[in-house]
Amino acid sequence: MVTFFTQEVQQLLHNKFVVIVGDSVQRSVYKDLVLLLQKDALLSQSQLKAKGELSFENDRLVEGGMRGEMTNGTSYREVRQYCTDHHLVRFYFVTRIYSDYLESILADFQAGPQPDVVIINSCLWDVSRYGAKSVKQYRVNLEKAFNRLDQVLPHACLLVWNMTMPVGHKIIGGFLIPELQHQGKKLPHKVIEGNFYGAVLASSHHFDVLDLHYYFRFDAQHRSGDGVHWNRAVHRRITHLLLAHVADAWGVEIPDKRPQDGCFQANALEWGSQPAPCPAPHAAPPGPCPAPHAAPPGPCPAPHAAPPGPCPAPYAAPPGPWGPEWDNSRLSWTPQPSACPPPWPPFDFCCPSKDPVFQEDSPFLPSHAGPGTPLSGYISFDNCNGYSAEGGCSALPVSSVISAQSDLSSPFPLLSPLRALLLPGSGVASLQPCCSQP
Repeated sequence: MVTFFTQEVQQLLHNKFVVIVGDSVQRSVYKDLVLLLQKDALLSQSQLKAKGELSFENDRLVEGGMRGEMTNGTSYREVRQYCTDHHLVRFYFVTRIYSDYLESILADFQAGPQPDVVIINSCLWDVSRYGAKSVKQYRVNLEKAFNRLDQVLPHACLLVWNMTMPVGHKIIGGFLIPELQHQGKKLPHKVIEGNFYGAVLASSHHFDVLDLHYYFRFDAQHRSGDGVHWNRAVHRRITHLLLAHVADAWGVEIPDKRPQDGCFQANALEWGSQPAPCPAPHAAPPGPCPAPHAAPPGPCPAPHAAPPGPCPAPYAAPPGPWGPEWDNSRLSWTPQPSACPPPWPPFDFCCPSKDPVFQEDSPFLPSHAGPGTPLSGYISFDNCNGYSAEGGCSALPVSSVISAQSDLSSPFPLLSPLRALLLPGSGVASLQPCCSQP
């Protein structure tokens, strides 16, 4: 995994405006990025738990939080901003991917400076706090939000859709109020379904997708006891993934750093352990040095004598001239009869070349194109309410996801070719771009 130090982050984001939109997990993403912009350190536990504070590591609370109503309801608001002469990072707390509040955020983008990077996610609140049909409404709101983001954001802006991280089967406190605790067991499945909708829709709009659910699916031991939030080392790893994604999209090459003993990134940062002082070299025991090992008293033993009797004769060569020990008649190869079946006959269908259908391992219904072609749409894990007698389904159409080679090994494209031509400003002088620009 690519790692970053403070100086590299400052150069990569020099004169850049970064916006992070999401829930409390994304707020911790914002905090870790702000901290890494200033020093090579990890967040403390109190910093991870705090919300709505007036100031955090030289940032300021712009709106909501302690300036407003501190609540666990869907009306909670919090806007934070870290601003220096060459860096601007802003965070918006949202409880729904599309609402009137998101429209006000887009109005901020149009009225003020336009962001260079937008990192956005919203799922947990959407699928748990807005009624029985929240998952269906989430799909509709995703499409509305992506359409509006596509209209408002400039083409040069890099938008990264953060997929929701895994949650536990037992949710304690936080956004899941006591009246909704019974939904905690279903929430992991809703998150997986919501992640699929979000990834496919984001790809269809040519947005970038970072699959955090995939990266941390086996790291439940680093999740907090509430079943939702994560420890400080995980958030530093998220920051590294995001920065590597941004650097790859902008064509910036990050110097390779090999782990070394005593290195902060290799040891202290590895899953949040504190850097331990180097142990002192092994000291010799006090007292005089022991005398070297003395030979045992007595005469030296005699050397090993050869056994009595005549010496054995040396190895004799076999009689006759030397020759190969194999049968020359078997040097010519002839094909032997085999019981292997003949190769498979060619398929009688092929995938369209221009607009391939996105396929995955969820159930499909038969389509109008025939039994050999899957339906161009996703069917819910539970059922498909939109199935019709004609063989169709009113599921949301999906787009193909084209894989791309990158350091992150992400199953989704990092960036469209047009956006890959963009390079950061003059602040990345020491970071060498991997391609030249006219």
